[in-house]
Amino acid sequence: MSDEQSPQRPQGWAPKDAHGRKRTGWRRLLPTWRLVLGGFLLVVLLIAGGLIAGYMLVDIPPANKAATAESNVFLYADGTQLARDGEVNRESVPLSKVPKDVQHAVLAAEDRDFYSESAVNPEAMVRAAWNTVTGKGKQSGSTITQQYVKNYYLGQEQTISRKVKEFFIAIKLDRESSKDDILEGYLNTSYFGRNAYGIQAAAQAYYGKDSDKLDLAQGAYLATLLNAPSAYDVGAHPENKGRATARWNYVLDGMVKKKWLSAADRARITFPLPGKARARNGMSGQRGYLVEAVKDYLTSNKLIDETTLAAGGYRITTTIDRKKQDAFVKAVKAQLMDELSDSRKVDSYVRAGGASIDPTTGKVVALYGGIDYTRQYVNNATRRDYQVGSTFKPFVFTAAVQNDATTQQGRTITPNTIYDGTNKRPVQGPDGPVGYAPANEDDKSYGPMTVTKATDLSVNAVYAQMAEDVGPGKVKSTALALGLPARTPDLTATPSIALGPATASVLDMCQAYATLANHGRHGPYSLVEKASKGGEEVQLPDRNDRRQAVSREAADTTTSILQSVVDNPGGTGAAARASGRPSAGKTGTAEEDKAAWFAGYTPDLATVVAVMGQDSDTGEQKSLYGATGLPRINGGGYPAQIWAAYTADALAGTEPTDFDLELQNGAGTPPPEAPASSAPPASSSAPPVTSAPPELPPTTTPPRRPTLPPGPPTPSGPPSGPIISLPPYGGREGRQGDHSSHDLLGYDY
Repeated sequence: MSDEQSPQRPQGWAPKDAHGRKRTGWRRLLPTWRLVLGGFLLVVLLIAGGLIAGYMLVDIPPANKAATAESNVFLYADGTQLARDGEVNRESVPLSKVPKDVQHAVLAAEDRDFYSESAVNPEAMVRAAWNTVTGKGKQSGSTITQQYVKNYYLGQEQTISRKVKEFFIAIKLDRESSKDDILEGYLNTSYFGRNAYGIQAAAQAYYGKDSDKLDLAQGAYLATLLNAPSAYDVGAHPENKGRATARWNYVLDGMVKKKWLSAADRARITFPLPGKARARNGMSGQRGYLVEAVKDYLTSNKLIDETTLAAGGYRITTTIDRKKQDAFVKAVKAQLMDELSDSRKVDSYVRAGGASIDPTTGKVVALYGGIDYTRQYVNNATRRDYQVGSTFKPFVFTAAVQNDATTQQGRTITPNTIYDGTNKRPVQGPDGPVGYAPANEDDKSYGPMTVTKATDLSVNAVYAQMAEDVGPGKVKSTALALGLPARTPDLTATPSIALGPATASVLDMCQAYATLANHGRHGPYSLVEKASKGGEEVQLPDRNDRRQAVSREAADTTTSILQSVVDNPGGTGAAARASGRPSAGKTGTAEEDKAAWFAGYTPDLATVVAVMGQDSDTGEQKSLYGATGLPRINGGGYPAQIWAAYTADALAGTEPTDFDLELQNGAGTPPPEAPASSAPPASSSAPPVTSAPPELPPTTTPPRRPTLPPGPPTPSGPPSGPIISLPPYGGREGRQGDHSSHDLLGYDY
């Protein structure tokens, strides 16, 4: 309607009030009660609509990454902390792991009416906002539920949108979760300072104990930190003690008001000074090697999925014995690392690896991965790229006894069986030479000798022939049964298998030797005692599931000849006698002196040590000729010395025990002395001398040689029979052709 068409109000018109009176002057500007009521109702409807819309539209989101990121906590077997593997120092624990007094202290500090109030407190929120606006300092005004929502679902940014989301999520969460669940989540996500997220990490950071061991005074101090960690940490900042004590008293007084603490008990409590701030346990030293080995054990055995493990939150108790672990580090340092010099380039190539297993339980009690995980990343205890050399030879003899193997002449192979130890003697098969003639140490010929003596001196010619007599396939099967993994590289079923071309890890070899020490009973080694996440246990393999991998007779008879390697002053493992324990062991050296090994055991402990050569810059394997100023590094040197020093220290305080052996028939019968005879030349194609007349027990002086059985005429040319192509030989086995000093394989000192 236009102005011309609008009705004209009479002169003197004015609005009237509720009583019919005209409203004149300033009263004309005031709204009527109807307008006020209508406006109020409109505001209420808008607020109610907003609340309903917000409640409907805002969903509880998934947890933010920062809240779920946790460290995996690794512990020694005794429960002391070994390492954490994540950047976020958090370990979630169930509410049952937080003492009730500590829970009440947190409530007294942050939200005393938590169990009786709603998820949000509008009055406190308004008061906090007013104080912030009026310059009285930023205040939260949030309930524990809201703080948990901020920590777990949202973030720490101070924005209106975040506060709105926090409000609605808290209301929903309060309807869907119990108060105990919310309090548990709050305790596990709150920041306590010192890079500690959650009550468990805080208990460790400030008092060096687990959350369930906290007392009331300590719990009250940790509750104090929730308000402002840096302002109340008296360990890192002693000047904070005054304000920290005041806040701590506020917490305790609040507990008295809520009747969670009596006044008398309150009076007796003294301020609990926390420990000094400590650097986080990183991955330096042996920690990184141990953590990576444990993680590989869990994932490769499909006990925990790799992605799940990477998400963190696991509490893993390892089988590592702290005392024995320290003893291993000490032994390597004293026996080897202290001998290295910066003035020798070759000394920079020196690496060491070690593993130690309790033969009865299969638990790995110590593992030496290298000088320092932050300096040498590759774990020398678990890598599988160095030849094991002559430490493989005992598996050949075990296979012989296990399979009742005989020589080419049909005589049972025992420790007293006589073989021909002539250098480069062609290995004989049923149809003649098989085309393989390994060299002995320094091309030395021994002639006829017992298996025990050949083991003492690590004679390649004897063991290559024995592998052929037993059957290389059976030797391989026995090695796998003892504990070498099926994926072991270069575990070839040819006579060369005897001299160790296989590239097993130190831990693999330790597992196999532990089976021999345990009288032939085998079960997979274990690196984890228990593992859990959020109170839920991970199912681990049954450690009682051990089987008879080889007969006790086979294992024990092998032990008897390995005892001679250590006990005989002329044996290659004589240095191991320094352990002061009844011991059995075998030395080994890889091709071109790239690795030297000693594998051995007492009745209580199986341990393998390897010294390896590697260029740090290129990763290339390097010979160790000249390392530490010696011409060669061999299994009977540093590895045996480390083994002896470690074993003595690791078993200190326990009574030495003798081996309880059950030997094969004829194994313990000393052979009579035999008539002398000349040994055949290296090129002879005569069949090997086997157990014909028995020989004297092994001594440091080689026995006189018996008369050889009749054989074909000795040719003057090269060995008869075709020379077949075999894979690279481990342990300095002799190759066809050149046998220079750097090309000798498989000998030990």
